[in-house]
Amino acid sequence: MNIAVLGTLDSKGLEHAFVASLIRQKGHTPILIDVGSYGEPQVTPDYTRYDVAAASGVDLSALYQKQDRGECVVAISEAVPLFVAKLQADGKIDGIISLGGGGGTAIGTAAMRGLPIGFPKLMVSTLASGNTAHYVGTKDIVMMPSIVDVAGLNSISRLLFTRAAGAICGMVEMQVDLITDSDKPLIVASMFGNTTECINLATAELERAGFEVLIFHATGMGGRTMEALIETGMVAGILDLTTTEWADEVTGATLSAGETRMDAMTAAQTPAVIAPGCLDMANFGERSSVPPEFEGRTFYIHNPQVTLMRTNVDECTELGQIISEKANANPAPTKMIIPTKGISVISQEGQPFYDAAADEALFSAIKKTYQGDLIEINTDINHPNFALRAAQELIQLINQ
Repeated sequence: MNIAVLGTLDSKGLEHAFVASLIRQKGHTPILIDVGSYGEPQVTPDYTRYDVAAASGVDLSALYQKQDRGECVVAISEAVPLFVAKLQADGKIDGIISLGGGGGTAIGTAAMRGLPIGFPKLMVSTLASGNTAHYVGTKDIVMMPSIVDVAGLNSISRLLFTRAAGAICGMVEMQVDLITDSDKPLIVASMFGNTTECINLATAELERAGFEVLIFHATGMGGRTMEALIETGMVAGILDLTTTEWADEVTGATLSAGETRMDAMTAAQTPAVIAPGCLDMANFGERSSVPPEFEGRTFYIHNPQVTLMRTNVDECTELGQIISEKANANPAPTKMIIPTKGISVISQEGQPFYDAAADEALFSAIKKTYQGDLIEINTDINHPNFALRAAQELIQLINQ
């Protein structure tokens, strides 16, 4: 197997060479790729930074004369995904590993985001213990903390780099037997902990009807990833029963998927069944992390790291309008389905987030704004009657 070892070989060449030697010891062929900025590489690469830059027509020599490292990093970051994607498409690499600090992580993960899901990707980074969403994007990049800076070989870095080399070798050695349901039409579904039972029941019904169901956790990045897949046109139908990420977008909480959430179905003209699942809750971190302006609101401690805030009447009105407008825009067959007895486990009567006024505001806004077929089910969202009806409605829309 050929494993790309990609990095800024002018400043971190010895570290990447160390990893390359370990990969070679495991019987694989390391392919050294230099994405450095100014100095000469400390080791001889198989592909130079000029080879990489040529993938997007960048003249590195001209950039070097300007002596702007940031501009060089940006230029290489734009070229490297094209370069490694070509290597992968040509069958020249079977996995990729990179080590880096700020600039190296930006370049390394840019390369990895250009590679398909399932292709082995490992980034050893000084930034891996922080917010890595903008590095990972919607791809399956493994981020491994470097613990110490990627600056020389010492007792800690040797240990971590050795483990990283073993990890990437193990990833490429573990060949996947692609016996899949690829001949079955794809359905994507959004799920949260509070809608798990609903989605599991609906999934079973859809699978009985001959579909393959891909479930996405509605945690911001999950919604973005689902949207990205819908945009490819590979999806036959959308079961978007957990639109909760909009609650975080409206309140400024932590699990927003952005303003384009629910736009992909319109672009791809994909049939969809939509529900206001978990729009009763916005997500924050530990209780002390909740902004002061929300003091006095209703909270539920989901776990020590997650604090849920109940959305109020005004927010629910806005949320009902938003998801309805998004649904109205879809030219493909679309239905809205409302569980009148609870949009999450904890919003049912007698539960911590039960708020009849907020629910009424949400449902009223949907009824006033949504222009398509609307179905009300007199159960909570996790009741079998609701789950099965949602799945059956989607099957009908797809067949239609």
